[in-house]
Amino acid sequence: MEEQQVDVNAAKLTDVVARLKRVQGQLGGIVRMIEEGRDCSDVVTQLAAASRALDKAGFKIISTGLRECVALNEDGTRQVNEAELERLFLTLA
Repeated sequence: MEEQQVDVNAAKLTDVVARLKRVQGQLGGIVRMIEEGRDCSDVVTQLAAASRALDKAGFKIISTGLRECVALNEDGTRQVNEAELERLFLTLA
């Protein structure tokens, strides 16, 4: 089976873009925390929060693009490209 790319409509992902912009700001804050010598526990807590936010953004992108992972067979029925779905989800693991 030919590899299929998953494209998603950017208009459907405005909340993901907003989440990523928050993470971007959060990462800047984490860098400042490190540069200021803040407690490692505080830094790790913020890194974990940023990581969870990135994971959620990735899963949202995948779930929004699930329709693109469904291929039309010659008879017009739909078939899920399970290998592609698995690859995408495992990329975030």
